[in-house]
Amino acid sequence: MKSQHTTESVKFPKISAIVTLLNLEDSVEQIYSSLSQTLEAYGEDFEIVFIDDGSVDGTFTKLSQIADKDARTKVIKMRSTFGEASAVDAGLKATRGDIIIYFTGRVRIDPKDIPALLQKLKAGNDLVIGWRSPRRDSRLNQVVSKLFNYIVRNISKLKLHDVNSGILVTKRSVLERIPLYGNLNNFIPLLASRQGYNVAEEKIGQLAGTFRQSRYVKEYLQRFLDIITVIFLSNYSKKPLHFLGFVGAIFVIVGLGINIYLFIYRIFQFGGIAGRPLLLLGVLLLMIGIQMISIGLIGEMIIFTHAGEIKEYNIEKIIGYSGE
Repeated sequence: MKSQHTTESVKFPKISAIVTLLNLEDSVEQIYSSLSQTLEAYGEDFEIVFIDDGSVDGTFTKLSQIADKDARTKVIKMRSTFGEASAVDAGLKATRGDIIIYFTGRVRIDPKDIPALLQKLKAGNDLVIGWRSPRRDSRLNQVVSKLFNYIVRNISKLKLHDVNSGILVTKRSVLERIPLYGNLNNFIPLLASRQGYNVAEEKIGQLAGTFRQSRYVKEYLQRFLDIITVIFLSNYSKKPLHFLGFVGAIFVIVGLGINIYLFIYRIFQFGGIAGRPLLLLGVLLLMIGIQMISIGLIGEMIIFTHAGEIKEYNIEKIIGYSGE
């Protein structure tokens, strides 16, 4: 039987909280109680959607018990572990609030600090990312995170200290404009900024506890590839030839220069060039360069064919149009 929080009380929630969990059985009750009490004190109607991303412990059982008691709570169980980006997307489609709070249980943020992010959102920002301070996770995680954020800051020119904090508050319209798949949840602030939204950050506490550590080279390589993905999607998704053509042209110029040098070298009989590694390098660079330019052109043709289906721009406001 549901508690006093009836279905009517969450008919039109102003705030929707999306929380992703994976094998966090021991933390479920604490996260729920702290989050619900914080939002109750904030004073706006809210709903909470927990996403169980394929847990193999008792996480889903405990979440189900909470949902049975509180009509403001919904639980979505993934059939397998699909990742946080997919969980955010599923949660967004299951919620109704105009303001979205998202965080992942693995970073153990303190929900009591969420009102500070909400207030900063109300101050005129479109998205506010949490900045974990002070950090409670391992020194290794902190060093890796600082390096990651340093690279992202210098590439994106967006002055954020903790872009992968795992906690943000934003307007629904912002997330609806951002593609969510793979590990792009770590770059939501960057993608939002590229769309012209105002992005800010606010400090949020981190609770003590057990944290997963990034120990494998594969994980660091994935993060590096994610950064490249974001750069490409942000700057070249609709003009791939600008990127592939530029890199390909460099390869062609260098390869052509090497081959011209060897041609002159042979014509003036300075010596033989057959079997020389430099000849192989010149030919290889030419071939790679031509292939990259060709791939860029194919990408341009595909985009041209589907250009009518792509909406790359983002309108903030229209004045003086009646719609008739």
